[in-house]
Amino acid sequence: MADNPLRVGLDTERTAPPCAFVIFGASGDLTRRKLIPALYNLSVSRLLPAQFGVVGFAITESTTEQFRENMHKDTSQFSRRKPVEDAVWRDFASRLHYVSGSFEDVSNFVKLKDQLDELDRSAGTRGNRVYYLAIPPSMFGVVVENLAKVGLVSDPNDHTHFSRIIVEKPFGRDLVSGTALNATLHKAFAEQQIFRIDHYLGKETVQNMLAFRFGNEIFEPLWNRNHIDHVQITVAEDIGVEGRGRFYEEAGATRDIVQNHLLQLLMVMAMEPPAAFEADSVRDEKVKVLRALRPILYDDVARLTVRGQYSPGNFQGKGVPGYREEPNVAPNSLVETFVAMKLEVDNWRWAGVPIYIRAGKRLTKRVTEISIHFKRVPHSLLSPRSPIDRDVLALRIQPDDGITIRFMAKVPGPAMQLRPVNMDFRYGTTFGGSAPEAYERLNLDCMLGDPTLFARSDEVSAAWRFVTPILEAWREDPPTDFPNYAAGTWGPASASDLLERDRRHWRRL
Repeated sequence: MADNPLRVGLDTERTAPPCAFVIFGASGDLTRRKLIPALYNLSVSRLLPAQFGVVGFAITESTTEQFRENMHKDTSQFSRRKPVEDAVWRDFASRLHYVSGSFEDVSNFVKLKDQLDELDRSAGTRGNRVYYLAIPPSMFGVVVENLAKVGLVSDPNDHTHFSRIIVEKPFGRDLVSGTALNATLHKAFAEQQIFRIDHYLGKETVQNMLAFRFGNEIFEPLWNRNHIDHVQITVAEDIGVEGRGRFYEEAGATRDIVQNHLLQLLMVMAMEPPAAFEADSVRDEKVKVLRALRPILYDDVARLTVRGQYSPGNFQGKGVPGYREEPNVAPNSLVETFVAMKLEVDNWRWAGVPIYIRAGKRLTKRVTEISIHFKRVPHSLLSPRSPIDRDVLALRIQPDDGITIRFMAKVPGPAMQLRPVNMDFRYGTTFGGSAPEAYERLNLDCMLGDPTLFARSDEVSAAWRFVTPILEAWREDPPTDFPNYAAGTWGPASASDLLERDRRHWRRL
């Protein structure tokens, strides 16, 4: 497909410096579905340097040639660009290498070091390393320790070359474990070398929220308690746990979605303008939002939170199982697959503005959206006999990326009759082509040493400090009504009650 001429000049190319990209867990789904396709697409976009190499490291026995063949099949299936360009792939594949062995055995890290030293000589990677931990958190400690033992972690103050590590969520299970995980990482890596990845921050539409808020003068004067009635944030999925029952039994919707993705959206929506668009300035303002969140303590948990679990139901004309019927899920499981909460940010901008959040599995449709609901006009002058709806600004993150503004307009005719109408912006229609996927942007940012879109340790701790008391209260007061919503619906009735008590309702999506 030819490039859309409307995009000419819109992208600022930032080619990565020479480096070796090491993937721990290279035989897993994340590598085959996201990481290798992302690196291939960076190569197509000419954003990777000529001095570049990839080393896959996994327990699974394999050879470099087998790894290259497998990655070609996976990239052909999962890349956003299809078909795979043969010339680009041949060059990219020549940069793929594989090391197999146990992570506990330090001798395998000696093999890894030998391979990386060879890349320095043959590919000119100059001792620069990016380590991607696509492995369970329980393995982080041993990998970090062995990297340090064989001399594969450089001094952060040595500017002749770099070592950086990308860590996948979950960043712990609660405040205590999150703090312990940070301590483990800090045994070998300085904070500026650690890149905690949340792929939501790599989405174009999430980044556009910053451009929308701070690049347009017309919205900032309205972005406060004087004009906004309330905010809704929805992260809904129409799928179940998709074979991840064992993981979900440990995580649940709160740890899987709320503590990271959803709170990230909240921070970007509610943050103050940073002093500069630099990593620490942006992250400083984000973490201030978390610190200003009013705690939901034990006595308020039942009133301000809702949890649910889906039962069997019909979706798109097919019967789907309930959560307890999913593989590797306990038949009497009390794990939540749906969460809703009423939050408040206690600062000058947001005081008194409720923020309603919800996230769940097996809901009516897949959609992620932030909607800003403005206050009603103080006096219905034009249509006194019919209520005037609130104006709504909806920021759609996925799947139909875009922005909608709903406002009142006169219906054609002799009477002054008003009706809400939409003004709509869609990314695909305006810019054309396929936007880079989140892992492309985030992997490139790490190679460039730009941590703006990654979570800092104090941010992770602040998120857990808010979420942990809720989890503890739920554990002490287990639900008696699970499962409490049918698959294919918008969750339990109590989620609607959460807003209706305040004479509000969830936006129809």
